[in-house]
Amino acid sequence: MELTGASAATVNRWYAQRDRYPAERRFPEAVCTVHRTHYYDQEAVEAFWVAWREDVGTGRLQVAGRRPGDGRGNQGGGPGRAQRERAIAVALSELRAAGGYRRGMAARLAREYGGSERSWQRAMIEARAQYDEEQGQCRK
Repeated sequence: MELTGASAATVNRWYAQRDRYPAERRFPEAVCTVHRTHYYDQEAVEAFWVAWREDVGTGRLQVAGRRPGDGRGNQGGGPGRAQRERAIAVALSELRAAGGYRRGMAARLAREYGGSERSWQRAMIEARAQYDEEQGQCRK
């Protein structure tokens, strides 16, 4: 961890998956283990890190592997956000057709289109805000 800047989880993954990599990129075997802490030969770790950087192209690790925008909600969208936008559009068209909100609309949309009632309730809340804005109303 000290040499590479990798987290304990990353080092554990390299060790656990070491057999998946060719010999030149294989994480070294632990020299000894004391109280569940693995200790490695420093030269072997340095050789591994040089080979890993050359092949993978990383320098010293500083961040987790995920980047913003990889489909994790508000950190950039992704397929979940597109599905939510479609649900909001459906709910908004239902509001327009009914002339406003009616109790039980979200439950009915969940039965008709699938998905959880709570998801449709959230979509309905956003759609109601848009509908009220279109109508020039202010919801409390």
